[in-house]
Amino acid sequence: MAQLGWIAGTVVLIIFSMITWYTSTLLADCYRTPDPIHGKRNYNYKEAVKANLGGMKYKLCALAQYVNLVGITIGYTITASISMAAVKRSNCFHVHGHSVKCSISNYSFMSIFGAIQIVLSQIPDFHKLAWLSIVAAVMSFSYASIGVGLSIAKVAEHGHHARTSLTGVTVGVDVSGEEKVWRSFQAIGNIAFAYAFSNVLVEIQDTLKSSPPENVVMKKASAIGVSITTLFYMLCGCTGYAAFGNGAPGNFLTGFGFYEPFWLIDFANICIAIHLVGAYQVFAQPLYAFIEKWFSHRYPESGFINTEHAVKLPCCGVYNLNWFRLAWRTAFVIVVSVIAMILPFFNAILGLLGALSFWPLTVYFPVEMYIKRVKLPRFSPRWTCLQILAWTCLTVTIVGVVGSVQGVVESLKTYKPFTTTSS
Repeated sequence: MAQLGWIAGTVVLIIFSMITWYTSTLLADCYRTPDPIHGKRNYNYKEAVKANLGGMKYKLCALAQYVNLVGITIGYTITASISMAAVKRSNCFHVHGHSVKCSISNYSFMSIFGAIQIVLSQIPDFHKLAWLSIVAAVMSFSYASIGVGLSIAKVAEHGHHARTSLTGVTVGVDVSGEEKVWRSFQAIGNIAFAYAFSNVLVEIQDTLKSSPPENVVMKKASAIGVSITTLFYMLCGCTGYAAFGNGAPGNFLTGFGFYEPFWLIDFANICIAIHLVGAYQVFAQPLYAFIEKWFSHRYPESGFINTEHAVKLPCCGVYNLNWFRLAWRTAFVIVVSVIAMILPFFNAILGLLGALSFWPLTVYFPVEMYIKRVKLPRFSPRWTCLQILAWTCLTVTIVGVVGSVQGVVESLKTYKPFTTTSS
């Protein structure tokens, strides 16, 4: 919001939410083919693309989806570690004062987050994640509410006047003209990342009962979900911008626009970390399932890959241990954690991930599947409108990618591997 300003920031956020909601309704109707109610189930996103569009686009979809899922797990590892380190910094500021430079290494917290994910990654599949999703949703509501509340309190603070503008950071005062362009592009990528959940919608829809029809329930759920998240995005963006103005930190709970009450800041950052623990699993499970299914089909006789061993766990009942699942998921989490340690650039990485995934997975494939499923005539009014939507979103994606790549390049100029701290 600080980069785009009151007008463009609000408009872009609303446009992204409307596009995401609309394309999610198209995607919901593609879960079954050829009929959205009585047709054959497609158990994941790429199978829906294969059933509706054919093999080549199926491969492109799988590539886009799984690269994005890996990218999101890297981004969540970075973000969670920043929040965990922020708790330690908050206590440092409280004890030693706000003028002290409290530099905390993020790497130990990335290791802790990775260790937690190694354990949770042994959850067999998506259908066992309901409790984790509920916890993550409660945490998300909690830290967003705290951020909004603290921002309102800061705005109401006597004598506080943050400098804001209709167009965001001011050229010649806050940034140069070139920086203004790059930052605006990166901001668009960050907003795209905020709505980058289409790549798991089909997998989530697969967990629903068949009565009432899955597409009806999913459309309602998407409308409610997008509405609530947009409300909180708007509240956080607008109140945060009002509180901090054009100098707003990239993350107002970890960038230390707030110092007191320190215990409340700590609680909010703990909520962020817990939320990302659950969110990591939601986005990692489709990738886990794909790899394990591929190896199972490729090596059907392998006991290491296909055999499960019943293990009794105290207070948890019987757990079906699979050695391949244990080994490969553990290796995946370790590799993701190491990559996160190498590339700890918060806003630039989030913007790049969002921009790369938004067009193909949120817009292009849902639009193309819908056109194919309902057999829309070429150049008909609706076909033309959908094509305009797709091409416009492609342009926005390119803008976000360019801005985020530039942000990563700038960060690399001063970056030394494995020395980054939260400071």
